[in-house]
Amino acid sequence: MQNRHDEYHKLTRVERIGYGMGDFAQNLVFGTIGGFLALHMLTVNTISTATAGFIFLFVRIINVLWDPMVGTYVDKRSSKAGKYRPWLLRAGIPLVILSALLFAPIPGVRGSVPFAFIIYLALDLVYSVVNIPYGSLNASLTRDPESIDKLTSTRMMLANSANLLVYTLFPMFVQMAAPADRSLKDTGFFGLKLNMGNYTDPSANYAWFGVYSIYMVIGAVALFVCYKLTKERVVATEEQTANVKTTDLFLELKNNRPLVILGLFFMLAFTFMFVMNTANGFFNQFVVGHSEWMGAVGLVASIPGILFPVFWPKLKKIFGKKGFFHLFLGMFIVGEFLTYIWSLEGMHDALWLAYIATFIKQWGLTSATGFMWALVPEVIAYGELKSGKRNAAIINAIMGIFFKIGFTIGGALPLWLLAGYGFNETSVYQHANAIAGINMTAIWIPVVLAIMSMVAIHFYPISDDNVNDINRQLDEIRV
Repeated sequence: MQNRHDEYHKLTRVERIGYGMGDFAQNLVFGTIGGFLALHMLTVNTISTATAGFIFLFVRIINVLWDPMVGTYVDKRSSKAGKYRPWLLRAGIPLVILSALLFAPIPGVRGSVPFAFIIYLALDLVYSVVNIPYGSLNASLTRDPESIDKLTSTRMMLANSANLLVYTLFPMFVQMAAPADRSLKDTGFFGLKLNMGNYTDPSANYAWFGVYSIYMVIGAVALFVCYKLTKERVVATEEQTANVKTTDLFLELKNNRPLVILGLFFMLAFTFMFVMNTANGFFNQFVVGHSEWMGAVGLVASIPGILFPVFWPKLKKIFGKKGFFHLFLGMFIVGEFLTYIWSLEGMHDALWLAYIATFIKQWGLTSATGFMWALVPEVIAYGELKSGKRNAAIINAIMGIFFKIGFTIGGALPLWLLAGYGFNETSVYQHANAIAGINMTAIWIPVVLAIMSMVAIHFYPISDDNVNDINRQLDEIRV
């Protein structure tokens, strides 16, 4: 009875922040990779667009096969420190080192496709060994629905605080350290001007590495804090652990309908998010011609994700789960239409429009892609009720597969489209066809995928009443 009571533990603010530091660390380390590696690879590292697209595609296909093995391995093992927590340190340190190597200005490897491929492959494999246990830890902290909603809000506030450092400050810091074409530029921060260089010039390689190394250290500290401040309470029994099989993945896909629908939503959401994130650097640099505004625009983009998640639980009660996602996905689409207006000739210098478009778009994006994580614990509980097995890591591996498919398409598709539209990696200016390709990637493809996401989440079957009923039935089984 005491164990069952502990499973419904009300998470304290410190515990929620502690867990959220894991999101902060991963967004800081891997978010920078997702947002800026393609731009760095094509311009500073001078790897061709088509080759970079192949690297992203091949590595992530390998991950689709790798993730289920990681999930099974983690679910079948435990230690005194826990089943999931230890992996934050075991794999977290290699994660930050490998990510830094992707930006390292090592003599003799600039433009080396084999080096970029091997390091990126190793990084992606190690990331799964951090991310899958971390996602499983989410469902192991408590089964209390209210605490899970609050936990999701807290972790997304911290995740988006990291995004502030990534999408707002990282490009600005790198431009401040870049040596080529330095001049005093208006940053968009209410008239603030800074001496900034061209961060897409190959000479900026030390600037990229220097700034990212600082981020690497901060990320490592955040992972350690997450490890220290979390406690696993809802875990598989010894019998359930012993019975874990790799084939459980296929059983979950067969019997867990909410998992499949949520996975499809994850895939679509991450696809349009990474398509947009990959294209944003190109959009600011070549379409509107205001890369110096990326810091200010990124700051505006980060506000909804930092300040507004606290309202998510209340908004979910008002609109319901499906209504919540429809509301914010619709908001994202409106923001993209405003971004299109910003891309038109004569509107490029309209900083106010950039602020409004980005604020609305990111409010919708961070809410829709942030709150979806609150649904994972209930999908795990549903799977336990159906199969008798608490395959938290395997289910997170399945979610990881959907995530990686979206990540794969979202990372490779923009580069292939840019190559198809004739993007010139060595040119400061792009012709009209290449500009059209950037707009297609940054605006219209995300809009279509967001609409498809709205359709997918419409079929999600678990309501809040269903969650309470699932917990009640699991309690009866465990008596």
